[in-house]
Amino acid sequence: MKLHKEGYLIILYSIIILSLLNLSFIFLINITILSFAIGIISLVLFGLIINFFRVPNRKISLNDNHILAPSDGKLVVIEEVEENEYLNTKCIQLSIFMSPLNVHKQWYPINGKVEYTKYHPGKYLVAWHPKSSTENERSTIVVSAKNGTKILFRQIAGAVARRICNYAKEGELVTQENEAGFIKFGSRIDVFIPKTSIINVKIDDKIIGGKTILATI
Repeated sequence: MKLHKEGYLIILYSIIILSLLNLSFIFLINITILSFAIGIISLVLFGLIINFFRVPNRKISLNDNHILAPSDGKLVVIEEVEENEYLNTKCIQLSIFMSPLNVHKQWYPINGKVEYTKYHPGKYLVAWHPKSSTENERSTIVVSAKNGTKILFRQIAGAVARRICNYAKEGELVTQENEAGFIKFGSRIDVFIPKTSIINVKIDDKIIGGKTILATI
């Protein structure tokens, strides 16, 4: 396991701030019990930050017919919708909710070519809000698979998240083991797949990015 590059500055700032906070309690206030409590709280907070920016080592099994989960989390939505940003057709929407404890790196769900990518500024509604998919800060990525199937997935910021990192570039050839992006803190991923896809997951399933097969095309 390693730490994600998006966390380097935050981890550095956390070390500086927490160190100064603890030193001020030890040398200036000098209340032993309170200083000890602040030290324990600081260690817990720092541990949570390190945990958030972790990047596990995962061996991804590439398969042109599998739509793999682009992120860790919990499956909260499976429904037929009209996708109006790019595909302009009825699709099956699969939504994955990520808590702050999940790995927040995103992988490409399918092998192919990045056909479209766009960032949208927006609100910061809670990630499970029905309108978060269209009103929150978000980035949309469309990958055209080798058989011509287009898979759209959307990084959506939550109430805590304030920065979406989208690494997709139009025209780039990608595989399921490549990194598509990163979202800082709680968030959500929506995946839009063809209605003809065979769904392999159900509501409330624990999802593992790059491992869980969401559907087969």
